Amino acid sequence: MDKALYVGMTAAKHNMLGQAVRSNNLANANTTGFRGDFEQARSMGVYYGEGLPTRAFALTENPSANFAPGPLIETGRDLDVAIGREGFIAVQNFGENGEESEAFTRSGNLLIDNTGVLRTGNGLPVLGNDGPITIPPIQKIEIAKDGTISVVLQGALPSEVTQLDRIRLVNPDPQDLQKGSDGLFKLKDDQAVADVDATVSLSHGFLEGSNVNPIAEIGRVITLARQYEMSIKVMEAARDNSEASARLLQTN
Repeated sequence: MDKALYVGMTAAKHNMLGQAVRSNNLANANTTGFRGDFEQARSMGVYYGEGLPTRAFALTENPSANFAPGPLIETGRDLDVAIGREGFIAVQNFGENGEESEAFTRSGNLLIDNTGVLRTGNGLPVLGNDGPITIPPIQKIEIAKDGTISVVLQGALPSEVTQLDRIRLVNPDPQDLQKGSDGLFKLKDDQAVADVDATVSLSHGFLEGSNVNPIAEIGRVITLARQYEMSIKVMEAARDNSEASARLLQTN
């Protein structure tokens, strides 16, 4: 009976984890540049030392993110950019211990903070050719398709255009990427740095929406909820069978 109980228990547990993944997707259905997560379930044998795997359990995995492009939303804002089909904007990220690393995002709702640093909407410094991009006092700013930032400095004539820097645009292989809980992508090798890719292009005055399909996600959540109920029923059946076996032994 313990075999059925163990299978039911692990299935229920990992169905809940699967629902958490899908619920997070739903919660970010309107997040700029968000990439939805996949989840899948499979059975795994339980090994005890040199013994045979006589027990199995269910396992929910997050094998990858969905790298399909999201819809383009026209905003007309000078600091809004959307990446074409593939690629990322490189940003400066800090770990739990304060260590600096390079991360990647497709969230193009950029802003300039009080110190002139160009940041993403969630406050991460955008990287350029030589580190975080800093913008001096300006009258106008324009971001070209290749990420080049051109400005008209404060007090300058409209025709006096200055090229400041270029946004670091990269396109690493998705198999080399891992997604963090903050929604940012990083290379699996923390010490590696992605190469600039000249084929990555930006659309000025646009934002990319989330690639999450809310209807599909809701359907998947409902399916996982039903699977959870079935797992609970398996556990209840295992308990009932165990109690019935105990009564039979008592009568004998």
